[in-house]
Amino acid sequence: MTPALSRTLNALGLLGISAVLAVAFIDQFVFGELPCPLCLLQRAGFVGVAVGLALNVRFGPRPSHYALVILAAAVGCAISVRQMLLHIAPGDPGFGPPLLGLHFYTWATLIFIAAILGSAAMLLFDRQFSFEPAPAAWSAVALVAVIAGLVMALGNGVSTVLECAGGLCPDNPTSYMLLDDGPLKSLLGR
Repeated sequence: MTPALSRTLNALGLLGISAVLAVAFIDQFVFGELPCPLCLLQRAGFVGVAVGLALNVRFGPRPSHYALVILAAAVGCAISVRQMLLHIAPGDPGFGPPLLGLHFYTWATLIFIAAILGSAAMLLFDRQFSFEPAPAAWSAVALVAVIAGLVMALGNGVSTVLECAGGLCPDNPTSYMLLDDGPLKSLLGR
């Protein structure tokens, strides 16, 4: 596998992670399902995976970048499994509505496992680590992937601050605390 092909595959992975975060945003803003604290931590895990993939796209593939992906995905997977275990009791409807029959935290577990396995598989191809100068211009896929990753990371950060008002997030959030109860309420005249 050439470094250029590896960059392209990492860009496609980054687009996939950005799509996962975009689906979470759609659920949050269109359907009004505010993320719980464990959901927010899973999103942070996805952002960590995105950072590792973006580093591979920008600076070329490195084992340390794949290690970041694997570590972030492992932490995110542990958090999503924890949430699954909280809702494993008979009769427990789970947190939030299911998507295609599975709750978001179950999907998160599967996607984190796929990120771990995908990164481990990519590490098998040593040729991608040979020095090749970064291309003068980014491919369209790489540019779109990095921009999408940055927008999703920034968006998640902003929405988390709005939801939790810089403090502890409620277990079952019902509103954006910073907008409804915080100092922005008086500024916005709400």
